[in-house]
Amino acid sequence: MRPSPANRTWPEANTRIEVSIQEQALILFKNEERKFSAPVSTGAKGIGFSEGSYQTPTGRFIIRERIGEGAPLRTFFKGRRPLGIGNPQSEDAILTRILWLEGLDEENSNTYRRYIYFHGTHEEDLIGRPASHGCIRLNNGDMLNLFDQVPLFTRVNIIK
Repeated sequence: MRPSPANRTWPEANTRIEVSIQEQALILFKNEERKFSAPVSTGAKGIGFSEGSYQTPTGRFIIRERIGEGAPLRTFFKGRRPLGIGNPQSEDAILTRILWLEGLDEENSNTYRRYIYFHGTHEEDLIGRPASHGCIRLNNGDMLNLFDQVPLFTRVNIIK
């Protein structure tokens, strides 16, 4: 269920995620202290904001939805619904958990409609270099760790 913007409960302003596309890395900060870091994989087609571009948007975001809490590691999601565990034969499989992003800047305001997420992947060997269809992929263990540490509406900055 999509939360209503009018009913948002904002997390402490001192929790944020920083993603560097150039470094293919994610850092979670709490009280300006580095709490977690992980390699990521962003869009193979680079940076962009157009629907259907398969590019990763940059700018300011929030975590708008958290999907998959309690599901086993490597759970496969289709249409944001859990379908089972394993290695699905999909070009851009979504595994383990989903943190769905909403853009806060004018140029990335379509991010939620574009279904841009943090998620686990069946292609863990590609983590550390651009390979996704626009989302931010993590190793499944790292995705589980990140999901457990960030509440709804956590701030996210994606930079070049």
